[in-house]
Amino acid sequence: MLRKGIALAALGLAFLAGPALSATHPKEPRDVSWGFEGPFGKFDQAQLQRGYKVYREVCSACHSMDLVYFRTLAEKGGPFYDPKYPNPNDNPYVKALAADVQVNDIDSETGDVIQRPATTADRFPAPFPNEAAARASNGGAYPPDLSVITKARSGGPAYIYSLLTGYVNPPAGLTVPAGAYYNPYFPGDLTAYWSGDAHHVPPGGTLAMPPQLAPDKVTFDDGTKSTIDQQAKDVTAFLTWAAEPKMIERKQFGFGAMIYLLLFSVLLWFSYRRIWRNVAH
Repeated sequence: MLRKGIALAALGLAFLAGPALSATHPKEPRDVSWGFEGPFGKFDQAQLQRGYKVYREVCSACHSMDLVYFRTLAEKGGPFYDPKYPNPNDNPYVKALAADVQVNDIDSETGDVIQRPATTADRFPAPFPNEAAARASNGGAYPPDLSVITKARSGGPAYIYSLLTGYVNPPAGLTVPAGAYYNPYFPGDLTAYWSGDAHHVPPGGTLAMPPQLAPDKVTFDDGTKSTIDQQAKDVTAFLTWAAEPKMIERKQFGFGAMIYLLLFSVLLWFSYRRIWRNVAH
């Protein structure tokens, strides 16, 4: 009887917790077709260039990319790769991009902190000197580093794209606190702000980041129409590349390895047949 009572109590608690738990499940990311998906997928260089521009002009105001160096932009498969410059540090366009950014350095004579134009050997600069400064500028929220964000978040590129394009007005019955923004694709618990049916809490959560993209907010150099959807796709592709800049080389190596293993297996099979053909089994 005791075991039965415990089981019933646990079942009751699970039932009562159902509405709260349901609120922690955001909407499934949108189904997006990406050119870099699949064993033969590859990045579109023009899209990566547009995505870098979205990051540079929009995202970099709050988010860092501490693991990415300017020279990576000019490496094979990168946004600004040019076969005329096999050494990415020699790429003049990336040199110019880096020189437009000021980074901290130490004066070798005085030891003072100074600022200088970045070089291809520098990382992307952080927008804030430390976490405390970042939180103070963002209402207490800490903007995550975007270097590997597409690999660090469940749903990967589809989640990032869905989040950027998923801002909507909160449904009736949902009171969003000041300084927060509702997004059905962002994981969270809305039960404390929901006044409707406890069994129908809206999906998603609230986050401190307001909608960042707007039509024509970024002007693309190649003439591509700058819609919210286009900006979101392009910056997501760029962030995916930044998280794994050797993805295409890895795929090509994997394909070559599969061909090698297939040929080796065929050769092994024929060798087996030849060696053991006169031996009784």
